[in-house]
Amino acid sequence: MTGPGQLPADAGALVQRVGPVTGVAAVESMATVHAYRSPAVPSFETQGINVEAADVSLVSTLGGTVAYGTWLNAATARLPAVVLGASTARALGIGPHEIGMAVWMGNRAFQVVGVLAPVPLGTEIDRAALIGFPVAASLYGLDGHPSELYVRSVPSQVVAVRAVLAASVDPASPDQVTVSHPSDVLAAQAAAAGAYSSLFLALGSIALLVGAVGIANVMVIAVLERRTEIGLRRALGATRRHVGAQFLTESLMLSALGGLFGTIAGIGATALAAAAESWTVSLPVLALWVGPLAAAGVGAVAGLYPATRAARLAPTEALRAV
Repeated sequence: MTGPGQLPADAGALVQRVGPVTGVAAVESMATVHAYRSPAVPSFETQGINVEAADVSLVSTLGGTVAYGTWLNAATARLPAVVLGASTARALGIGPHEIGMAVWMGNRAFQVVGVLAPVPLGTEIDRAALIGFPVAASLYGLDGHPSELYVRSVPSQVVAVRAVLAASVDPASPDQVTVSHPSDVLAAQAAAAGAYSSLFLALGSIALLVGAVGIANVMVIAVLERRTEIGLRRALGATRRHVGAQFLTESLMLSALGGLFGTIAGIGATALAAAAESWTVSLPVLALWVGPLAAAGVGAVAGLYPATRAARLAPTEALRAV
C-alpha cells in the first residue's frame, strides 16, 4: 500500500488495530541515499540501488526467506547493518562468502548481514538495500513517516480489509492513499505464463503435425520404391500382416529416433541457456521420456496408411514393376 508522499508516523499502529490484520511492516524509501560496493565508485554510477528503512517484521509480513546470513533484528536495526535484496546482491557481486563485508551507503560503511531470497509478493524489495529504522533515523535523520506499508490479513478477509485500509492509514486524507493488492500482480504474471505455455504447446503440436506428415510421405515413397522387395517377400510366403508390420515398425523406429535426438538437442539447448545466465539446470524427469514416446505415437499414426498400402500390394503387381 503506497501513498503519493509520506504516510502518518502511526499508520502501522492504526492498521494493526483492524481485526483481521495479522501483520504490518513499514518501509521508508531514502531517495537521496544509494548503495554501492566501494567508495571509489563514481557518484553517477550509484543511482540504481535504493536504500530503504524497514521494520524488522517485513520478512514475516511478506512471507519472505533469507537466502544466506540473517535478517535484521532489534539489535542490528540500530547498527550500521544492511540486508540486500536478491537482485541487489547480484548487482553488487555479493554471495554467501561475502557476508560480513562492507558496502557503502552515501559516505558510510554498512556491514552486510544477510541476503534475501526473491520475494514474490514484493518484487521491489529484491532491488533494495534494507536497513533498520533506528539507524536510519540516527544517521540520516529519517522522521519515521513510512512511504509504504505491507499488510498481511486473514485470507478470507482480504477484500474487507482492503476496503478499510485507506481510511485506517490516514483518516484525514484517505483519498491520498493508494491500496494495491500483490496477488493482482501475481495473477497477471500467472496469466502471462499461461499464455506462453499455451503458445509453446500450440507450436509443439504444429511441429508434431508437420513431423507426422513428413514421416507419412517418407514411408509412402519407401513403399513405392520397394515394390519389388514387397512382391518378393509375398512370393516367398510373407503375409499381408508381415509386410504391414515391417513398414509400421520402420515408421515407429524412425519417429522414435527423431524424438530421442530432439530431446537430447533440447536438453543441450537448455543447459547452454542456463550456463549463459548462470542458472541451475532443472529438467523434469517426465519430459525425458514423454518426448520420444509422443514422437513414437505420432510415427505409429503416420505409418498406418503406408503400412496398409504396402500390405495390400499384390505379389504379381509388385513383381511386375521389376
